[in-house]
Amino acid sequence: MDFLIEVIKVFVVAIMLLNMAAILTWVERKESALVQDRVGPNRASIFGMSLIGLLHPVADAIKMIMKEDFVPQHANRFLFKIAPALAVFPVFVVFAVIPFGDVLQIGERVIKLQIADLNVGILYIFALSSLAVYGVIIGGWASNNKYSLLGGMRAASQMISYEVCMGVTLVGLFMIFGTVELDDLVRYQGELIGGWIPKWGILVQPISFFLFLATAMAENKRIPFDLPEGDSEIVAGYHLEYSGFRFGMFFLGEYAEIVVISALVTTLFFGGWQIPYLYGNGFHFPWGAELAIVPWAVSLLQVGSFSIKVLFFCWLLVLTRWTFPRFRYDQVMRMGWKMILPLALANIVVTGIVLLIFN
Repeated sequence: MDFLIEVIKVFVVAIMLLNMAAILTWVERKESALVQDRVGPNRASIFGMSLIGLLHPVADAIKMIMKEDFVPQHANRFLFKIAPALAVFPVFVVFAVIPFGDVLQIGERVIKLQIADLNVGILYIFALSSLAVYGVIIGGWASNNKYSLLGGMRAASQMISYEVCMGVTLVGLFMIFGTVELDDLVRYQGELIGGWIPKWGILVQPISFFLFLATAMAENKRIPFDLPEGDSEIVAGYHLEYSGFRFGMFFLGEYAEIVVISALVTTLFFGGWQIPYLYGNGFHFPWGAELAIVPWAVSLLQVGSFSIKVLFFCWLLVLTRWTFPRFRYDQVMRMGWKMILPLALANIVVTGIVLLIFN
């Protein structure tokens, strides 16, 4: 029975992540249309119903499946074909350690709303998320195209630069909460500062939040950090020679990574599934009032809270793409090594001093 429950959790999370990635393609088009004063996608329809453009992701999927799977003549066929899978697989595996709720009680059985509760937590995420760049590098090299190779090399150097910064930005958060396990991090954020204010990561480590968000966007390789795909310089970068469903896998991985980044930001800095003053048996307000809620409704509220926060950050990341211009390559490198990394190290020192002073 336990094995069946785990399989169901994996299936549900995978389906939700796939659907979210597909819907984000529609969100991106609609949001860019609003920014640029356009209508956006509204043509794809079934029986005359366009559903405000929501059928466009379905049309995209059909188009990518039916298009020719072209492999360049002098490309390394084996590496060329497996590269998209290598880029997508780590993104989906990372989500396994992110808690999307506390527990769900069904009768006497208590189900933890997290696929894998690993004690290494965020270290597991860093280890696997860095593997995704191998698919990008291999795809760029195996294409036998100079622009693709340049895109892969840019992705590698960008990953090395910002992976280091990303890890350092979170050290202050780990110093305060004393754990790298994501479920424990969320539980500690349920505590109250002064009996009133939730102890969310954004309040105890605001600088860490902004630095982590910037490095996560750079890891995602989207504007303003989309140098590996820089269309004005290297046409389309590492996926220039890809078509059909293999291009779709790169495309899907990018949007799935937006969901993962949003879930990570929510978990680390915005209380994850926590709702202020909500506990296992209902609300307990600081002024003494209480509101009893049945356990299954509490679980539903927690999952809903997590989902709303994730959706907000998905919207914010999409908006960022259509707000800022692309950085030059030297600016991206300078920002990582000469600005974000020193600020992150200074944040660690200040956090240590504050912890020593206030014990």
